[in-house]
Amino acid sequence: MFAATIRCSSRFLKSFPAANVAVASRKLSCSSHVACKKFNEPMSGHVMARPGGISTFMRLPFQETAEGLDACFVGIPIDHGCSNRSGTRLGPRYIRVESALVRACNSLGAAPFESMQVADIGDVRVNLYDLKNCCAMISEQYSDIIANGCKPLTLGGDHTITYPILQAIAKKYGPVGLVHVDAHSDVSDIMLGEKIAHGTPFKRAFDEQLINPKKVVQIGLRGSQYLKERGGQKWQYDQGFKVVPVEECWHKSMTPLMKEVREMMGDMPVYLTFDIDALDPAFAPGTGTPEIAGLTSIQGLEIIRGCKGLNIVGADLVEVSPPYDTTGTTALTGANLLFEMLCILPGVHYSD
Repeated sequence: MFAATIRCSSRFLKSFPAANVAVASRKLSCSSHVACKKFNEPMSGHVMARPGGISTFMRLPFQETAEGLDACFVGIPIDHGCSNRSGTRLGPRYIRVESALVRACNSLGAAPFESMQVADIGDVRVNLYDLKNCCAMISEQYSDIIANGCKPLTLGGDHTITYPILQAIAKKYGPVGLVHVDAHSDVSDIMLGEKIAHGTPFKRAFDEQLINPKKVVQIGLRGSQYLKERGGQKWQYDQGFKVVPVEECWHKSMTPLMKEVREMMGDMPVYLTFDIDALDPAFAPGTGTPEIAGLTSIQGLEIIRGCKGLNIVGADLVEVSPPYDTTGTTALTGANLLFEMLCILPGVHYSD
């Protein structure tokens, strides 16, 4: 892992009255049955102004491994699986920068930092000159990350990364359910002669039995297609995937759909992958393969929050390409969606 180590120095805390300070770790109330445990917290804006501090995700403490963590934020800075515009190798860095604005609880009362131990473990080592070798490196490192039950929340990176992550996930949990939010199906068998690219991860995952095809839902698919049958999605229908094209999402809340998804998945392990290009370019222009007429940011939030109750074992947010959005809005949206992924993990406490 590579990242700068963050220390929460006492000199910052001494500068503010105790009543106004959210300290870096909070001791939860104890009972006779539960031992006290200190959980990491993101650095508060009351302790350090938002533009300051080390740019870990949400300015959380950094640690080099996932040891002792219930969940972690981890980056995979690659874009050599891209077929159109590059730049996603910068996604993890810029998502972290924008995440300084995200606060510790969501608007529904989720309090993940009162519920579990979370840290930023930096970026995995990658090979930017050999994509196949890079995927092998990612899979090996994720096997270590999840070995003791830590749930990785990944900052991409192009969508190639989900394939090696699923290799590690399936090695531990067996074939998993998949909630896939995207403009594109990413089930191509070959792209320009290559089996591994950002348009092939779920064909590779299917071939290697990393996912249960009867427990796969793809939401938001759209755009012009190479084939005419079933909106260009015939292969997925034939394998038993649940396909929800964007036309079925227009002008609707995603809440009823996500109730169906929860019933479909049951209690099996589920992986959540969210390509930022699922959102309309009006909301997230900074991506490599934009498609018009997409989901709104509200619908994206409904989908993630609708995963609450699923046995989520990991998640990712991919395809943020900062050079194509100099305002930072796409990275900020990605940061918020990643935080919401943390909020729906099993075991997160909500206010009454």
